[in-house]
Amino acid sequence: MDLRSDALQILKETSRTFYIPISILPPGLQEAVASAYLCMRAIDEIEDHPELDNFTKAKLLRIISLTLQAGVDGFAVDAFSVGFSGYENSLEEVTVRVREWSLLAPETIAPRIWDATAAMADRMAYWAEKNWKIHTESDLDRYTFGVAGAVGLLLSDLWTWYDGTQTNRTQAIAFGRGLQAVNILRNHKEDIKRGVNFFPEGWSTTNLHEYARRNLILANAYTQSLPTGPALDFCQIPLTLAHGTLDALANGKEKLSRSDVFALIEQLSNISK
Repeated sequence: MDLRSDALQILKETSRTFYIPISILPPGLQEAVASAYLCMRAIDEIEDHPELDNFTKAKLLRIISLTLQAGVDGFAVDAFSVGFSGYENSLEEVTVRVREWSLLAPETIAPRIWDATAAMADRMAYWAEKNWKIHTESDLDRYTFGVAGAVGLLLSDLWTWYDGTQTNRTQAIAFGRGLQAVNILRNHKEDIKRGVNFFPEGWSTTNLHEYARRNLILANAYTQSLPTGPALDFCQIPLTLAHGTLDALANGKEKLSRSDVFALIEQLSNISK
């Protein structure tokens, strides 16, 4: 199996939200977005790892960041594995194979993905050392920018690189923030069980719903301003699923069912016809 096909298979196993929009992207852009997603999923799996302590998480995240920053025209075969020594059996496959994902994107854009992933890994290390203590809304803004708003900026760069599509960067940040806020709401009970609370002090679920909706309004504007093409096709899907998830949570459901997901995507494809 070639790396692109392998990457799509791993993608299918790790994210039902992003597998579909990435799978429909044209060649070149598909490899770039898949590379970005899988590199970031690799570090996300460290951040959320149920068995690693926070010190170890921060250490591994910084190793990945420094290795990516040292990339010139690729990475030595053992560039990442040396840093993972002793942890190979406890890390997820998507994390152990981060070198492959970093080399998946076309070389004209790959360094931008390395840069974004390295910066995100550093920010995740910072939050791991703080045990993700969110005291204020500003803290929440910093966290959601670091792990998601910055992804919106990267996507904007990928659209411009691919076909010159221009976007509003402030709205791009909100696109990422809004999706992350929905994830925080959806995973809140699980996070509490592992001793992590992303809600600012004194905030209720209602407050976080308002925060998510405020950002999703800007995310709507971001998506609606995109011209017909691959960027629009991509962004519509996770945005629609985020709105659907928020509505489901507000109605007392824990998440969207698989049939809910397919129904929402079917509606989108009917609208675009």
